[in-house]
Amino acid sequence: MAKTHVVSSSSTPHKYLNPSLMSESGVSRETLIERYFPERLTEITAYAQFLATAGIERGLIGPREGERIWERHIFNCLPVTQLIPQRASLFDIGSGAGLPGIVIALARPDLTVSLIEPLERRVTFLNEAVEGLNIEVIRGRAQDVKRSADFVTARAVAPLEKLKKMSWHMVKTGGSLLAMKGEGASAEMEGVKGATLHEITLEGIELGRIVSIKKGA
Repeated sequence: MAKTHVVSSSSTPHKYLNPSLMSESGVSRETLIERYFPERLTEITAYAQFLATAGIERGLIGPREGERIWERHIFNCLPVTQLIPQRASLFDIGSGAGLPGIVIALARPDLTVSLIEPLERRVTFLNEAVEGLNIEVIRGRAQDVKRSADFVTARAVAPLEKLKKMSWHMVKTGGSLLAMKGEGASAEMEGVKGATLHEITLEGIELGRIVSIKKGA
């Protein structure tokens, strides 16, 4: 059994995770955390701490990412939650360090979220990160998963066309593939049937670009 790395709410926070610090938007991190994770304050803080320690130590995120955990890796995942209706099921493929899947699950506890990841060391990390949470971890490649969900999310997994090919069988009819993308989103959409770009701004959060592809009847 893997050793669990748990950070309690009384633990000394990593130097980069002080919630009283101002975010890049000029709004305090504490304000944003309370606004977007009202039911999971302790859990999202513990997850951020785990990312900044074990996530860096194990190479799941870069060594210089510690100071940008909240803005670049947590708050950055919030815009996609605006495209998901209440009580939907969701697969996060190539979940890696749990982004965006864990963030989505903590921001939206009404959802049923499963994290799908093929690499053993990342699966070990994910199992430790979600201990005590109602989040399923599945080890495997998206191509090999025989189940389906209302929505499939992905962040920095593959170009859009390839992402659709490897995950389309997992999307239920009427559901959507939701791919988090950067400034090159429009270029990736060329030639991909049904792709729609959503540019979502949440108060205090950097613009999020999500490409959706809806699976029709």
